[in-house]
Amino acid sequence: MAVIAPPPPTAPIGLHGEHPPISQTHADVTRDVVGTLSAPSRGYLVLLFGAVGLFLVGALTFLILVKDGLGHAGYQPPIFWSVYITTFVFWVGIGHAGTLISAILFLFRSPWRTAVYRSTEAMTVFAVMTAGLFPIIHIGRQWIFYWLLPYPNQRWLWPNFKSPLIWDVFAISTYLTVSTTFLIFGLIPDVAAVRDKTTGWRRFIYNQLSLGWQGTDNQWRHYSRAYLYLAALATPLVLSVHSVVSWDFAASIVPGWHGTIFAPYFVAGAIYSGIGMVLTLIIPLRRALGIEHMITDYHFDNLAKLTLLTGSILFYAYAMEYFVAWYSGNPFEQTTFFRRAFGPMWWAGWTMIICNAFVSQLLWFPKIRTNLTSLFVISIFINIGMWFERYVIIVSSLSNDYIPWAWDRLNPTWADWGILAGSFGWFGMWFLLFAKNFPIVAIQEIKEMIPMPRLRGGHH
Repeated sequence: MAVIAPPPPTAPIGLHGEHPPISQTHADVTRDVVGTLSAPSRGYLVLLFGAVGLFLVGALTFLILVKDGLGHAGYQPPIFWSVYITTFVFWVGIGHAGTLISAILFLFRSPWRTAVYRSTEAMTVFAVMTAGLFPIIHIGRQWIFYWLLPYPNQRWLWPNFKSPLIWDVFAISTYLTVSTTFLIFGLIPDVAAVRDKTTGWRRFIYNQLSLGWQGTDNQWRHYSRAYLYLAALATPLVLSVHSVVSWDFAASIVPGWHGTIFAPYFVAGAIYSGIGMVLTLIIPLRRALGIEHMITDYHFDNLAKLTLLTGSILFYAYAMEYFVAWYSGNPFEQTTFFRRAFGPMWWAGWTMIICNAFVSQLLWFPKIRTNLTSLFVISIFINIGMWFERYVIIVSSLSNDYIPWAWDRLNPTWADWGILAGSFGWFGMWFLLFAKNFPIVAIQEIKEMIPMPRLRGGHH
């Protein structure tokens, strides 16, 4: 019987949701992805040294804090959660897009995830690694950070499970473990493909990391089933981890925090900020690595649609926050939200609303969704806006609590900005090193999107 493969899709990219036709062969995909691991370009080295420089600024700032104490930070009554906890929540949120794109969209069999999910998975792991540093920096006596871990120590004392820091230990450790496992497991076939194309010491290292992968039918059957189970396991993390982080705030009675909307509000914001960071990373990376033919307008169009969806949910959440504060008749809630818009921190509040609620609405226009310059600028606004969202939530509520005579304003110091810059350097350093040493595009899944070759009049 003659084998006739279905024709490849021919619709314009992103027009009706079809995956664009892939003209490459299987050998071309392997060659192009392995080619991204060659000697680094000058632009890549500039980015890497810039990231390392920012990291060193943060490391030096941290050493000064260890030596002199947290007096250098901007802590002052009544604000003892400020830039460090703001940045902690920001980085936890950044990791959520990776789990969404790699796990949830895999379960829904979305074809457009194949070219971008590897970079989002790596972003997730490094973002959570970055977030995990901030509770340690925040506690002051960093050398006894292990007291936060829930284990019975020699004094037969357990940590205070009412403390949000303990909840964060569970959230970070769970998310980091599952995300790292998911990333490493998905890398195995691709690392084996790289192994077969390299020589010398690099071949030895990739051979060890591929864990004996030979691509046999038996290995693929077990791999496919295990990957499905891991995706199902990782999916609840999208909802659970940032819900736990939101309860750091919602479980208190501080005005502006004590709301039932916080869990879904934080989850939507986390996915929104994560996709913003995905766009910020992928747009320049695809050009630096020469993989424009693999990550196309089709993928950016779908990422932009997802950004528009989560941005619209966030827009609604902002409106509901102000409505509930007004409708409650609680003067403390009303004062908190009034001061966010018209008080001393009006500039931060309006930065949050404009960058998150209004800028994303530009993505209703298809031309903007596929214009990479516009997408990159919008992604930068999203990153800025989402950091300010956490800053506004934390600082504005603490600065005007229930006792008016204790109200004050936060004045961030050089130590706050130094640690913030260092976190971006730490994250960027690891991501760039990963992109140059491991396949940043999933070789095997791209190959699955290539149409089967036709047989001209052939018979089995």
